[in-house]
Amino acid sequence: MTVRLYQFAISHYSEKVRWALDHKGIRYQPVNLLPGQHMATIRKLTGQSSSVPVLEHDGEIIQGSAAILDYLDATFPEQPLTPADPAARAMAQRWEQRLDEEVGPAVRTWSYHYLLQRPKLMVPMLAAGTPFYNRILLSLAFSRVDEAMRQWMKINARTAEAAAQTLTCALDDLSRALADPPYLAGDRFSRADLTAGALLAPLFLPPQYPVPWPRRQRLPKEMQTQLAQWQPQLDPIADLYRRHR
Repeated sequence: MTVRLYQFAISHYSEKVRWALDHKGIRYQPVNLLPGQHMATIRKLTGQSSSVPVLEHDGEIIQGSAAILDYLDATFPEQPLTPADPAARAMAQRWEQRLDEEVGPAVRTWSYHYLLQRPKLMVPMLAAGTPFYNRILLSLAFSRVDEAMRQWMKINARTAEAAAQTLTCALDDLSRALADPPYLAGDRFSRADLTAGALLAPLFLPPQYPVPWPRRQRLPKEMQTQLAQWQPQLDPIADLYRRHR
């Protein structure tokens, strides 16, 4: 039966699921949604919250990236992402939980705070994968989009600064953990590594990610400066992404 992934192309949590599906060689149909307009579609599917990603397969509806990875490993056991060894499995789950709960939101808060100030950069990424007219609609209504996203996600200068501090701490920890061996849980690639690479991808802008990233020099100066400071810690994660994505 068809596997459908309801997603935002820009979403790093959706990238986590896209990568897991590709890693397992599972063919799927992406359903690209526009932020805001997605709510009715997702609530109809789930009967509850409107968050993405959502996977639909064989009558099952699974919401949330971690739950989807659990489902994929149980239903498509080839190329497992969850370590078999109990100690490595526990380590992978701890890393994934920290990345999902702390790092992913921090990446979103910090990057959106600056990118929402540049509609010409942000609109093509928000509308990626959807009909072309959505770019026009978003551009015309961008002031309201900016206000709504900032209010919904609690994005402002103060929360962006706190997010940067969270990311600095997490990147230091990840850099040390990936030094030897080059994986976060055991001696093989796992869901922990995949989660780190996917959720931090908006900081190193990989070409495999299905949005039109702006060139680094077009980013706001504050972003360029901070990314340059984080570059040594981001390099091993970007390398992991290149090797396994």
